[in-house]
Amino acid sequence: MASPLTDLCPYPIVQAPMAGGASGPQLAGAVSEAGGLGFLAAGYKTADGMYQEVKQVRGLTSRPFGVNLFMPQPDCADQAAVEVYRNQLAGEATWYESELGDPDSGRDDGYDAKLAILLDDPVPVVSFTFGCPTRDVFDAFARVGTLTVVTVTTPEEAQTAQWAGADAVCVQGVEAGGHQGTHRDNPETDGAGLGLLSLLTQVRETVQLPVIAAGGLMRGAQIAAVLAAGADAAQLGTAFLVCPESGANALHKQAMTNPLFVRTELTRAFSGRPARGLVNRFMREHGPYAPAAYPQIHHLTSPLRKAAAKAGDAQGMALWAGQGHRMARELPAGQLVEVLKAELDAATAALCEEPKGEQSAQGAGGVA
Repeated sequence: MASPLTDLCPYPIVQAPMAGGASGPQLAGAVSEAGGLGFLAAGYKTADGMYQEVKQVRGLTSRPFGVNLFMPQPDCADQAAVEVYRNQLAGEATWYESELGDPDSGRDDGYDAKLAILLDDPVPVVSFTFGCPTRDVFDAFARVGTLTVVTVTTPEEAQTAQWAGADAVCVQGVEAGGHQGTHRDNPETDGAGLGLLSLLTQVRETVQLPVIAAGGLMRGAQIAAVLAAGADAAQLGTAFLVCPESGANALHKQAMTNPLFVRTELTRAFSGRPARGLVNRFMREHGPYAPAAYPQIHHLTSPLRKAAAKAGDAQGMALWAGQGHRMARELPAGQLVEVLKAELDAATAALCEEPKGEQSAQGAGGVA
């Protein structure tokens, strides 16, 4: 069914905004140019850095693309717990010959400045993670013709987005790589997230908004499955992370299919917020003790992660990955979009084929 969301691009394939460098202009531009919807990740970037990347994407494609923003976070971290974790990481700092970061480097991620730029020089789509903006923000984007999307992890969050005036929701299952986009970070609910198909169905029965489905999707047949379950489009992150246009570190890309990394887990070890990544030494040693303190822990560990990457040590990096990481294919982004679309078409055709048993029954008994 047509919707403002599906009208944006020929294919119902969205490239997830992966903060930290993976989702840059080259990846977003290639995906959009191939018929999907490319996304820039503005998280952890300055407002001007975001604007420069927007200009670069416009130079690479004339087709629609999106920009993802992180919502400002409340100041509810236990500072004593952050300090305890800092002391625990002292050995890591010594090992990597690195300083620890300043946990108080900021909680708003330049949100207001980024809003101002995107309202002054609009892009086709803006999405929000870690919360839901106010109706005033949605109304402002509507006036400049920008479609708005809110990442949700529960039916209640989807309902909040609808009430506030969002145009669509991105339904993120617990299978997804990277951070869970929960609107409130509640440690008591760690590990209690819903799988994508269950969550997608509940959201479809709760709100009347177009839906993007996200979480562990790596193949066109999986895209067909979520479309059949009621999604308007599918969002893939890990599938695009290994593309040559991705800005992810080479060690991160290699780890996706490296037999050394056999599974993923949700952890607070690197950022203080639940995020799914490949299980490595850092996650095993520090994950059980990391406090609920985002973005303080993100700022604290940032120099360590950069030092580990520089040292070529994947065991100290945040290797964000969805549950389908072993199915990653090192294809150019445009080619991957075409392969996914071909797989989607084949799966859809198979679903639409009349079962042979039914054909035989009709041939034998005629049609009443």
